[in-house]
Amino acid sequence: MAHVRNYIQPAPRRLYAMLLMITSSTVISFGGLIIRNIETADTWQINFYRSIAFGLAIGLVLLFRYGKSTPTQFFGIGWFGVFAAFLLAFAGIAFLQAITNTTVAATLFTLSSIPFLTATLAWFFLTERIKKATFFAMIVAAFGILIMVVEGFAFGTAFGNLMAFLCALGFSGYATIIRKKRSVDMLPTFVVSSVIVMAIVATVSSGDIRIPIYDMLLCFALGGVVAGFSNALFIISSRHLLAAELTFFMLLEFSLGPIWVWIFINEIPTQWTILGGVIVMSAVLYNTFSELRRKKDRIL
Repeated sequence: MAHVRNYIQPAPRRLYAMLLMITSSTVISFGGLIIRNIETADTWQINFYRSIAFGLAIGLVLLFRYGKSTPTQFFGIGWFGVFAAFLLAFAGIAFLQAITNTTVAATLFTLSSIPFLTATLAWFFLTERIKKATFFAMIVAAFGILIMVVEGFAFGTAFGNLMAFLCALGFSGYATIIRKKRSVDMLPTFVVSSVIVMAIVATVSSGDIRIPIYDMLLCFALGGVVAGFSNALFIISSRHLLAAELTFFMLLEFSLGPIWVWIFINEIPTQWTILGGVIVMSAVLYNTFSELRRKKDRIL
């Protein structure tokens, strides 16, 4: 994933990047709705076909960027990249386990804690300092997640909530490795993670991966368009926006996802899920604006 620059880019480029991030977050927010419309495929089968489409989509991006030198990019990620790919594969599997065992809202609200989990892992493994505003926001977000976890035990969705947290942890671990190896283009890790997921599914499902064409098309849309297209736009945008700005626009995904399933299939989250989600999202917004204020003061 491209390194996010710490200085302000020219206005036209920044506006272009912001529009791309809005598009990216809006497109990827339909993921939960697509999964809800899959009729017979189980989570392992969805993972398999989603990974095929995702791997092919990112592979095309790599070919477009590097041409004949694409294979050398895979060797460039090293063992850190392979480990990052395993974390990404784990996160992808956990995501589908989460979203099929609890509400879309509970899953996405929990995933909005990724910036805080990443900050914690970066502090522990990379000795990056956690700012006071971030630490305060982390405490608030943890309280919001705790509300959703406790609510999950009461309504029988604890497993889904746990998987959502493990998914967030996997993505955060991946992001931490990317930060450590920021000089290396880790885009090939997406393709490697797709291969890992397909290998795991082939082992777990004993080769039973046949699904209806309708479900297969939805899985391809989920992996190729929703995940592949959105990640490509994110990579382009990350070159021209601050990390805090990227986090802010990512909140669109976590906000719109529950709205789509509410409008189209009448999936309504509980009051406790909404409360916990609002607390987590508020913490992320607070941390984002604090970071933007620091960047502005530094520039002035």
